[in-house]
Amino acid sequence: MSASKSQEMDLLRAGRRLEVLTLSWNVVGVVVLAVAAWSAKSVALAGFGLDSVVEIGASTVVLWELADVAQSRQHRAMRLIGSAFVVLALYLGTQSTIVLALRFHPHHSALGIAWTALTALSMFTLAYNKSRVGNALNNPVLISEGRITFIDGVLAASVLVGLSLNALAGWWWADPLTGYVIVYYAIREARESLTK
Repeated sequence: MSASKSQEMDLLRAGRRLEVLTLSWNVVGVVVLAVAAWSAKSVALAGFGLDSVVEIGASTVVLWELADVAQSRQHRAMRLIGSAFVVLALYLGTQSTIVLALRFHPHHSALGIAWTALTALSMFTLAYNKSRVGNALNNPVLISEGRITFIDGVLAASVLVGLSLNALAGWWWADPLTGYVIVYYAIREARESLTK
């Protein structure tokens, strides 16, 4: 095995490890966010939980793609990721609009605040490493999923702001408005993934 082939194998293993870490974090996150969203009746937490489900799907697709880097798999993987973001945007846009129209006031969520703060830090770290490994492998799916992980960090930070504004200032509308931030990024990522 040549040195470059050995390096490529090391990078593939690193990419798989990063995806397994992301997948594991999001599996735990779905449970934590479901509990927090249910107890606080928070659209932002529910939306972020659904985003975590999409991220689980994206990580699974990337692990599948990294097992065989055939061009046809890369194209299919990008379409699956994009389609999941379309569904997320439709659901969350509808839910946020209903909550704002009904003027529903969510409760505070200390669990949600703590989890989204930890998630933001974790996702930014994972995104940086996925970008580095994806560029070294010249793997568009891992690079794209790294962007999705970065967006997950941005969304976690946005949800954190919305939850904090609701908890500290009583701005109930910050929670569903955060849902629209997630919708914006979901549409952007769907367009990016579906045009690859």
